[in-house]
Amino acid sequence: MTGTQDTAPTATGRTVARRTVVAAAGAVGLGAALVACGSDDSSDSVGQAPADDGANGGSGQGAVLARTADIPEGGGKVFEAEGVVVTQPSAGQFKAFSSECTHSGCAVGSIANGTITCPCHGSQFDASDGSVKKGPATKPLGAASITVDGDEIKLA
Repeated sequence: MTGTQDTAPTATGRTVARRTVVAAAGAVGLGAALVACGSDDSSDSVGQAPADDGANGGSGQGAVLARTADIPEGGGKVFEAEGVVVTQPSAGQFKAFSSECTHSGCAVGSIANGTITCPCHGSQFDASDGSVKKGPATKPLGAASITVDGDEIKLA
């Protein structure tokens, strides 16, 4: 059908197509859903915790994520269920960050050659500090706390 289109007048007297109204309502709903899915996690200000020296009763502070041998030097591993990525920027140095890309909330997908990459839009982050190496992301990955106890890496 051509030439017919449902329209409604606005307060300014302009005519708006139903398609425009429906699209705007959908965009508002999508925006609300994305805000609801956002993280209110305050881990952005939390750094890597020191190794558990047994002062806390040897509890280890959390579940074992991985063994140190599971995290390649210069690379890392994404733990989707826990929402973290653990890296080993240099031998024996382990870092953890939120696995949620700061651009659009996608989970980062790979870590290689000191770079964490988001598969959605190509943002890249430094595996040693989470800072942005390449956009479109403009904010660094939030830090997460881990402990290294012997060969076990645990969430703190």
